[in-house]
Amino acid sequence: MMTTQHTLDGGDLFVPLPEVATEAQRRLHNRLAAAATKAGILDVAYRTVDTPLGALLLAATEEGLVRVAYGIQNHDKVLEQLASRVSPRVLRAPGRLDLAAQQIEEYFAGRRTGFDLPLDLRLSAGFRRNVLTHLPEIPYGKTASYAELAAAAGHPKAVRAVGTACAMNPLPVVVPCHRVVRSDGTAGQYVGGTDAKKLLLTLEAAA
Repeated sequence: MMTTQHTLDGGDLFVPLPEVATEAQRRLHNRLAAAATKAGILDVAYRTVDTPLGALLLAATEEGLVRVAYGIQNHDKVLEQLASRVSPRVLRAPGRLDLAAQQIEEYFAGRRTGFDLPLDLRLSAGFRRNVLTHLPEIPYGKTASYAELAAAAGHPKAVRAVGTACAMNPLPVVVPCHRVVRSDGTAGQYVGGTDAKKLLLTLEAAA
C-alpha cells in the first residue's frame, strides 16, 4: 500500500498504512492518527475488516460511513479517490470505525439483519442518491427487481439508471444493492462480483 509525506498543519495527510507494517510503523501511524484527530484535521478515517468475502475497506467522515469497498475494487485506488473527492486528509484510524466494523461482523455472523449507522452519501447525487435511499426498504432476506426499484424511486422507466446506481453504490453491504435482481429472478451483476452477491443472498435467505 502506498505512503506519502504528511504534515499536521492542515496540509496533505494522505498516509495509507502499508499492508505489511513493522511495529514501529504501526506505533508511528497510531500517534499520527491521534494527533490528527486532536488537531481536528482528520477528515476521512479508514480501516479494513475481514469477512467471508475478503477484506472490506471501511471509510468514514465526521458525518458517517462514506465508503465500503471490496478488495477487487482496489483499496489503494479507493483511498486515492477519497483523497481527491472528499479530502486529502485521509488516515488509517480504526477506532473511529469500531461500531461499523462490529455491525459488519455481526451481519456476516447472522446476528444482524440491518445496520444502524450514520451514513455520508456525498459520493452519490441526483437520481443515484435517490435510488440508494430506497435500497434499505427492501427487507432482509427479500429481493426486488430493478423495475420495482425504479418505480419506488419515482421513475418507472429508469430501469437501466437503477442498474447504474446499484453498480456505483459507494456503500455495498450496508446499503443493500445486492437485494436487487433481474425481473427473471437471476442475480445480475454486482460491484463485488456475482459470487459475492449470491453469497450475501444465500446468507440472508438462511436466516
